[in-house]
Amino acid sequence: MLGMGLTLQPADFQRLIKEPVDIGIGAVTQWLVMPAAAYGLYVLLDLPDAVGIGLILVGAAPGGTASNVMAYLGRGDVALSVAITTLTTLAAPIVMPAWVVFTLGEQINVTFAEMFQSIIQIVIIPVFLGFTIRYLLDRYSPKAAEIGTDVFPVISVAAIVAIVAGVVGANVDNILTAGLLVLVAVVTHNAIGLGSGYGVGRATGMSTDRVRTCAFEVGLQNSGLAVALATTLFEPAAALIPALFSVWHNITGPALASFFSWQDSGQKSVEAVPSDD
Repeated sequence: MLGMGLTLQPADFQRLIKEPVDIGIGAVTQWLVMPAAAYGLYVLLDLPDAVGIGLILVGAAPGGTASNVMAYLGRGDVALSVAITTLTTLAAPIVMPAWVVFTLGEQINVTFAEMFQSIIQIVIIPVFLGFTIRYLLDRYSPKAAEIGTDVFPVISVAAIVAIVAGVVGANVDNILTAGLLVLVAVVTHNAIGLGSGYGVGRATGMSTDRVRTCAFEVGLQNSGLAVALATTLFEPAAALIPALFSVWHNITGPALASFFSWQDSGQKSVEAVPSDD
């Protein structure tokens, strides 16, 4: 989260006010589709309560920096991607507990206030600390800022990989017991997010690059945050789906980005062929 904060600049917050429509569409789609799809899959697949909690946490999680990277690789609108990620991250202390309590209130012993406090500690404080450091470095030491924005994302990725590896290792028995259902839930949930984001972008008349961004923002969640909350507030099995989602969306995200890039290359090749006229 500190690494994510270091990628933010004042212009990213200003964009939330200056370009609210497409940002709002992407954020609202994520807030509604992913948690609802998670709960639907939890009920439909009759997942164990602990595993279902993890799925709901992923669904209610904000966008992560992975979506920003995929928007760049897939020739989407990176500025829009960062803006949506920023908005959903800032709203996470309210959105995540609200969805978890609304869908699983009777099955959990954790309160809205406890989740709100945890998300403030895990997300908001580190993000704003990173933003402050970046602002000061940009102002007083631009060279250090440039180095920091290259180094810290790598550290963030390494941290997430280590956390995911630990969670998967601690849940070997659960994976072997409910492996197929868990895999179906992860794959289906991610596909619903990517497809819904793309569809909503098209339906609302977004440009092609923004349609792609909307797909990535809705389908690629901050599963690292879901893992952290699961391990902090719930039993170990709750971290299983968030950990596997981290792995899976880092397969589908690059694959979709590569497809979009290939699509653009093919279109340019067609346009370059002279017509008979």
